[in-house]
Amino acid sequence: MGLGDRFRQLLGVGGLHPDGLAELHVGDASYDDWDVVRDFEELETGRAWRQQLTEGGIEAVLTSDHPLDQYGRGDIALRVPPGQWSEANELLDEPD
Repeated sequence: MGLGDRFRQLLGVGGLHPDGLAELHVGDASYDDWDVVRDFEELETGRAWRQQLTEGGIEAVLTSDHPLDQYGRGDIALRVPPGQWSEANELLDEPD
């Protein structure tokens, strides 16, 4: 553990939020046929985009083939049920 890691640990920043991990499906093949709308490297970013879709009435999940690192980073996909890719993309591309 480096000095930066210890500093973040002392301040309680940079770690994973347990509630965010509950929203991530790791290695779950049941979502393999769902359409990928966006890819992310950070869980918090993916959660924000997923929330935007669910608030817009579109079912969405966050998936990853592998567990994330201690900072919530990895290869994360935002997925929607088959056939809803266009609707999800339109909602995410709308200007505020």
